Amino acid sequence: MTARQAQFTGVIPPVVTPLTAEGEIDQASLERLVAFLLEGGVSGLFALGSSSETAYLTEDQRSRVLEIIVGANAGQVPVIAGAIETTTNRVIERGGISKKLGADAVVATAPFYTRTHDTEIDRHFRLIADAVDLPLFAYDVPVCVHSKLSTELVLKLAADGVLAGIKDSSGDDVGFRRLTLGAAPLPGFSVLTGHEVVVDAMLLGDADGAVPGLANVDPHGYTRLVNAAADADWATAKAEQDRLARLFEMVFVAKGTSGTAAGLGAFKTALMLRGIIATNVMSEPMLPLGGTETAAIAELLDTAGLLGTAVPR
Repeated sequence: MTARQAQFTGVIPPVVTPLTAEGEIDQASLERLVAFLLEGGVSGLFALGSSSETAYLTEDQRSRVLEIIVGANAGQVPVIAGAIETTTNRVIERGGISKKLGADAVVATAPFYTRTHDTEIDRHFRLIADAVDLPLFAYDVPVCVHSKLSTELVLKLAADGVLAGIKDSSGDDVGFRRLTLGAAPLPGFSVLTGHEVVVDAMLLGDADGAVPGLANVDPHGYTRLVNAAADADWATAKAEQDRLARLFEMVFVAKGTSGTAAGLGAFKTALMLRGIIATNVMSEPMLPLGGTETAAIAELLDTAGLLGTAVPR
């Protein structure tokens, strides 16, 4: 770990949004999920990210999800809220709502749908930081936003105090290493990886924590991994990461669907099998995974030691 003393560290799952059979927010399941994650030792909760299906939810549903998570958390760990919107003014509006609902920080991507330039992206984040009185994270997810946040831009915004951290889901491991090296002298700045399967390597390279979707299913495993890395017990960290990487194969079970539906469907199905949430219903037009996929995911859970109990053995 570096000497920058990052404010946000450890395991911060992007909390999935359980839905009822009718497609409404399932409050009871979401409260159980938050309790499960907290019991699993997570150090934060990321609400309304990609794994939360934020792009599919109505404004009222987004607010309700955040309200439930903040209430169930009851101040135990920081809640980071996604303000994932196409343009600056919309992000600012969502950020203000997040603050009123009790979020401890907000996350924003670069503008999307509209074409952008680094000059505009720079201004975008500065305007959000000026308008929303919460720590601001940049979310680098080019598969969804269709632009990559440059290392130089992120480090400049961090050095100027605009950004409190970054969630890097770019898949650019070289860029991530450049980012951790460049961020080393920046006090309080948090560099978080969105990877599921190479968290140990990212921690070895001075990441401050991880935001893995699979941590919804196995928060205890990711907590053990991060704790082992903090103790420089890299053999234990690797063994835990290898087990989680095998468990991550669940996202490849579904065929003939989008990567989003396959991944989120797998996480929801696994949580349903573990008894944490009631259904694996997805937001329209995504379809839930069926019987064949569910059986395959059950086998992966069993191999990982997770089937039949909400608390891993």
